[in-house]
Amino acid sequence: MSMPEREHTSKQYEQQLRTVKEKLLLMSHRAEMAIADATRALVERRPSLAERVISDDDELDRLELEVDDMCFEILAREQPVASDLRFIATAIKIVPDIERIGDNGVNIARRALEIMTEPELDPIIDVPVMARAAQRILKESLDAFVNEDVELAERAIESDSYINDVSEQMFRELLTYMLEDPSTVSRALRLMFVARNLERVGDHAANIAEMVVFLVRGEDIRHGHQVS
Repeated sequence: MSMPEREHTSKQYEQQLRTVKEKLLLMSHRAEMAIADATRALVERRPSLAERVISDDDELDRLELEVDDMCFEILAREQPVASDLRFIATAIKIVPDIERIGDNGVNIARRALEIMTEPELDPIIDVPVMARAAQRILKESLDAFVNEDVELAERAIESDSYINDVSEQMFRELLTYMLEDPSTVSRALRLMFVARNLERVGDHAANIAEMVVFLVRGEDIRHGHQVS
């Protein structure tokens, strides 16, 4: 291969890697917005916003397939060196977590449509708190991935426990409502489902952060945060 051909191949390869990063960030942004919009729809009782979250999920699924295809194409054609190989392997592993965060947003939006038809319960005020924490962890995890920042990744992993704490508090409050007033059972169960989905968002984001540690250090620490 001549020098100009090598330069062209090298530029094309670098552009492919950049595109993978860009698409991952776009996926992350869409997943983050799904969580934000679904919880806003729930708290503000906005059915059209909940329905938009559900309909927009197809775009996240499409992006997942595009990133997967690009990663496998790079592996097949470019034979990347060790550091790039680890980047591609990490990208392939975190894409499903981002897609599942979008699915969590859809789950919340569907419950929101049901909850809107019934009187409100006070523990709903915990939902935006959990949602903001989950969005922050997701953003930190993806920023850590793009910048290969282990310290930021470790901070995101530690922050996941805060979401779990708020979720447990919310579960206790909702259980009290159900015991004291059986008419609240259906509403309380739906809010528990919402809280569980927000908890899973934190778990998926923590999975992504753990993969950043693998990317930078080659050390797999994925114990205690894996979710299905």
